[in-house]
Amino acid sequence: MKVLSVIGYTQSGKTTTIEMLIRELKRRGYSVGSVKDVHYEEFAIDTAGTNTHRHMTAGSQLVTARGLKETDILFQERLDIQKIAQFYDTDYLILEGASDANVPIILAAANTEDLDKRYDNRVFMVSGKIADTIDSYKGLPAVSAVSDIEKFTDIVEKKVFDMLPDFDADCCSACGHSCRELCMLILQGKKKREDCTIKSGGVSLKVNGKEIMMVPFVKKLLKNLIKGFVSELKGYKKDCTIEIKID
Repeated sequence: MKVLSVIGYTQSGKTTTIEMLIRELKRRGYSVGSVKDVHYEEFAIDTAGTNTHRHMTAGSQLVTARGLKETDILFQERLDIQKIAQFYDTDYLILEGASDANVPIILAAANTEDLDKRYDNRVFMVSGKIADTIDSYKGLPAVSAVSDIEKFTDIVEKKVFDMLPDFDADCCSACGHSCRELCMLILQGKKKREDCTIKSGGVSLKVNGKEIMMVPFVKKLLKNLIKGFVSELKGYKKDCTIEIKID
């Protein structure tokens, strides 16, 4: 699943940019999911006095409200983007306002001062209101999703890639870089998404159909443990494929 984030100050054109992108990606045949980051400290969908709120105050850690036309699952904590993404199975996942995720970024702004304040080395395109007055910023294209959605979406298709892990540099760096550095280098064309070693190595772990990302050290440990056990069983052959499924 390809993931990107659109960030910027209030009234910069973020939501309009995302609306246009979602419509165009859908028109091109892609499935699309979205996540809105709300930067209001008191934000809560549930309110005091409702039945679901009473469930929560009684101690339920995961409350679900099921209506005739929608189902709302209320976690009693702030989930990171990696965990949230596990609930999605779409071609694209678009984040609004999430700057903490290790994903390519579109920076929306109303003026160049805002661009200077919010610029990040994972930004691959500038948009929003500023794109009506400039064509580029720091060598990056400035494209309005309102007036030129086809060019805008072409760049998204070319630049955005499957979501990278976001491990601490001390935990992995098997590719020679931190996860954040690799994201930047891919956007610069100096590396490829395949350079991430997390999904290579011949070992995969899935829980309820969702793949669990593991650093190379953990993969090697799991592989050696399973191989050591299975190699003592009748029927084992060297260089064979081993599959284990637990229901």
